[in-house]
Amino acid sequence: MKNSHVYISVVHYPAVNKNGKWIVTSFTTLDFHDIARPARTYELGGYYIVQPLEAQQFVISEQIKYWTEGFGSKFNPKRSAAGSLVKLVSSITEMIEDIKNNTGKYPKLIATSAKKYPQTISYKDLREKIEKKDDIYLILMGTGWGMPEELVKSCDYVLEPILGPGDWNHLSVRNASAIILDRLFSINRGL
Repeated sequence: MKNSHVYISVVHYPAVNKNGKWIVTSFTTLDFHDIARPARTYELGGYYIVQPLEAQQFVISEQIKYWTEGFGSKFNPKRSAAGSLVKLVSSITEMIEDIKNNTGKYPKLIATSAKKYPQTISYKDLREKIEKKDDIYLILMGTGWGMPEELVKSCDYVLEPILGPGDWNHLSVRNASAIILDRLFSINRGL
């Protein structure tokens, strides 16, 4: 796979609520395919779901099994191929360690945010870094009202915000991930 050195993740913890308090967000079944499919289309190394709650882990595990081993794998092999990229982990630390164990390198962490930070990077500049294939990259997608500022500031880079023509900015994680992957990896991005 061309971009097997790049991973994407949906982070359910830590997340923040509208008051800035740390929370755990719930997994939605739409996130499974609506992020796995673009991850497979753009040939990423994998898609991690970070979810510490056991009840939520059970639901996610059952969905992974259904699409990779169960009836879903035979009913729709394309969805099965996308589902095979999905990995469930309990924490960001576990995810980073898993990537390091599989690649031999710690990934460069790429946060996403609706705000700019000192380490904000343009899509063009990140695309150029990724194309060199010198490093492993992990894109962290926040849920709820985003990731805690402490987490975002600890990342190597923060992708520039996705902005529309006005000041309203509240995309779903599924929409944002598809836009981000297209901007980074599409061969017909028209840039």
